[in-house]
Parts: sequence; C-alpha cells; structure tokens
Amino acid sequence: GICLYHSRNLIDWNLIGHALDRPSQLDLRGIQSSEGVWAPDLTFCEEEGLFYLTYTVMRNWGYDGPRDMHNYLVTSPAIEGPWSDPIFLDSGGIDPSFCFDGDGKTYYLRNRWDYRSGKDHFAGIVMQEFDRATKSLVGESRLIYAGSGLGKVEGPHLYHLNGWYYLMTAEGGTFYDHAVSMARSSSPWGPYETDPDNPMLSSRFFPTNPLQKAGHASLVQTQEGSWYIAHLCARPLPSRGRCILGREAALQKVFWTEDGWLKLEGGGREPKLVVSVPDLGASETKKNTLVRDDFDQKTLAPLYQSLRFQLDEKRCTLSERPGFLRLRGKESVTSRFEQSLVARRQTSFCYDAVTALECNPKDYNQLAGLIAFYDHRHFFYLAKTNIDDAEVLNLYCCNKGSWIEPIKPVSVPKGSRVYLKANMRYDHLQFSYSLDEQNWQELGPSFDSSILSDEYLEPMHFTGAFIGLCAQDLAGRSFIADFDYFSYEVPDHA
Repeated sequence: GICLYHSRNLIDWNLIGHALDRPSQLDLRGIQSSEGVWAPDLTFCEEEGLFYLTYTVMRNWGYDGPRDMHNYLVTSPAIEGPWSDPIFLDSGGIDPSFCFDGDGKTYYLRNRWDYRSGKDHFAGIVMQEFDRATKSLVGESRLIYAGSGLGKVEGPHLYHLNGWYYLMTAEGGTFYDHAVSMARSSSPWGPYETDPDNPMLSSRFFPTNPLQKAGHASLVQTQEGSWYIAHLCARPLPSRGRCILGREAALQKVFWTEDGWLKLEGGGREPKLVVSVPDLGASETKKNTLVRDDFDQKTLAPLYQSLRFQLDEKRCTLSERPGFLRLRGKESVTSRFEQSLVARRQTSFCYDAVTALECNPKDYNQLAGLIAFYDHRHFFYLAKTNIDDAEVLNLYCCNKGSWIEPIKPVSVPKGSRVYLKANMRYDHLQFSYSLDEQNWQELGPSFDSSILSDEYLEPMHFTGAFIGLCAQDLAGRSFIADFDYFSYEVPDHA
C-alpha cells in the first residue's frame, strides 16, 4: 500500500500505517515492475474533516504509445484510517491532486498524456471541478497550463494564497533534469504566467550535489507561519552514479518574495543539504528504527512490504509458530503474480542484514532464504534448498532476466538451522552463512549490487532496492519456512 508518515517537528518522521492495505483496495498481481501506484497525493478538507488521498495506477508504461493510467481517490476521517474503498476518478494522465478553494469549490488536477505521433506526450495540466457531496467529477476538463518550456510537465498542485492561484508543477522528467516550476494566475482557470526566474528548484545545474533528481514538490505551512516544500530526490552511489535507494523525500525551507514568488531560503535553485526548522515545541520518539525483529508481536511491523498484493494469514503468519515468521512457499522469485516475499527498503548505502532460517525442503522446487531484491528480473538470493536429497545453500542471481547460479551448492546438515547474512557496502554485496551464529563463512563472490538501481534497469525504474525474506514452492506442496528473526543494521561508518 501507500506508506503514511507523521511528524510534530519536521525532523522525526514515524511510519504510522498504510493506505490501500486491503485486497478490496488494491491488487497489482501481474503488472510489470515500477508500474502500479504512482504519485500519491494527500490533502485535508477542513469543511468535511476528511483526508483525501489520490493516486494513479499505471498499468503499462516505458514506451511512447498509449498508456493505461487510472486515477483513484480514497478518503478517511483519520490519517490512521480506515480508508474507504477506491473511487474511480478518470484516466488519460497521471499525478492527480485536489485544491479545496475558500469559496467552497474543489478543483481536481492532473497531467494529460497524448500518445499521438508528433505530439508532445506530456500535453499539459488539465483541471476539472469536483463535487464533494457525490465524490464525482463535474463539468468539462480544461487545459490550464502547457508548461514552462522545460518539458514533461506533470505533478500539479494548486494553492490559493495572497490573492493568487499558484500552480506548482514538476518538469524535466523524473531523471537528472527533474525540476520544480511555479506559475500563477488571478483565476484558477488561468491564464498562468510562469515565474521569470524558473525553475525554483532543480539539481540539473549541480551534478556534484548529493541530492539529485530534485523535483515534484508540494507546499506546506507550519503553525507558526514558516513555509516548506517536500520534494522527490535521489542519492547516487558516490562512485557509480546509480541510485540503489530509489526515490526519497527531502525538505526545503522556502519564502515568498516581495513580488509574490516562492524561493528557496538562502537563494538559488540548488537543493540544500541542511535546512532550518522552527522550534515547534514538540519532540517525537522515532519508532521506525527497528534493528532486530524477533517476530514476537501479533502483527508485522509497518516497515515491511509485500509484493503486488497483501499476504494473508495463509501465506504469512506470526501465530502458527509464535516467535517466528512463517512463510508458505508460492511462486518463483521471477513471478509477477504470487510471491511469498516480505521485505524492507534499503535506506542506506551500507547495511548488515541477518536472519535465522529453519525449513526442510524436499527438492530443488522448494527454497527459502535472504534476498537483496529490486524486481523480478534483478536480485541476489541466498537460499536453502534440496538437491539430490541433500540440503544445501545456493546462490541465485538474476540480471536483466538472465538466471545465474554462480557457485557450487554448499551442503548443510539435514534439518539444521542456518544463519544467513548480507553485507552491503555501497556497490558491493557479500553473502555469508553460519551454523552456530558465531563462525561465518563467506559464500560466493562480492557482487556488483549497483545493478539493483533505478538507472540500470531498462526502461528507467524508480523503486529502489529491498532486503528481505522469501519462500518458494514451485511444485505446490505447501512448503513452509520459519524465520526466527531478521536484523538490519547500518554500520557506524556509513
């Protein structure tokens, strides 16, 4: 689903839950990697006391022809949920958002996609009125902004402030030319004038800045009057220029100039690595710093994610064997349909991940273990399996869909518990194993983990890498794998 974070001071952010966490809300089985939910946008309607969460479900992309992109809305009176079932809004573009105007009107915006040959595929920003009572669009959709000239206009957000309607958009594409643009008008329908000093934020001019691909922002004001934008960015590996962490969120302090334009604090367009925050008189304990999970709770920690659909109690359970995460093997790691995979995002360039696994595979069709995963065509997998009636550890790698087994399988005592470890150091990944949790043996070479990056995949992707646990039963004989714990620790020097 969609991760929802909360903060009282703009510094400490806690993952408090998910939207789209029920099968009736979302099922992405079969879609390609980096399709699915795009650009969720959260707003709050004070008149209704209701959170609005919009998003796109992309079902085919990566080429310049027609695209199937459908926009939805879910609502909730509380950020923790429960969230409504999805309401279909429209299709034909991405990045939906709402503006609740002071006159009681509500405006719905998105980008428009034009697949026709010879046309600008990013065909501008369109807007339409929305009836909050019926939760439906009314009237006609109208083009209100064609872009500033940077190209690929998308990600619209509309704000009615100080007598102006400000239209904030993303331009330049979501790669290294990404940018935030500003335009304004006295009417929500335009015409809009672009800031003559556009763009207001971009990394395109600053190739050595650690925050690259800066763009697609939204605006917020704190209770004491300060203004900030939250925006997308990515941090490339220092030596390789590849982004294994995927898209991340950053915060910039901004201010309004005398002539009514939004600018970065300190001037310029370059994203700042350090920004000032007001003393809001609120402290917050970080709750999402789980280093070791002993699986002794009734539910999984919210930082875990499954792939394409929510794993039910039959596939993933903490109750059948208390103190263990039990996974029932399903389809292969290369499947786009029903994988039994539970993973957490890689959030730093370096980490040490360890798990303890108990399972009894009967043949090579049954596997379970520790996986560094980008998608079903790019991963490194250390698994316990059975080959010729012997339980073994084996490494499986996939690079652009090419299946590789780089080592000779290593025998382990039948029925034994095995400890599996992944050491990530920037663009190097080393697996190792132990039978007693004390004496570790490296397994296989040090892999080039930069292939688990947004840039390496074709076409470009943007989800970033994961590290997690999984199980497969390719013969469908109800193979189970029990994981006693899972730890993820960032070394001090990283």
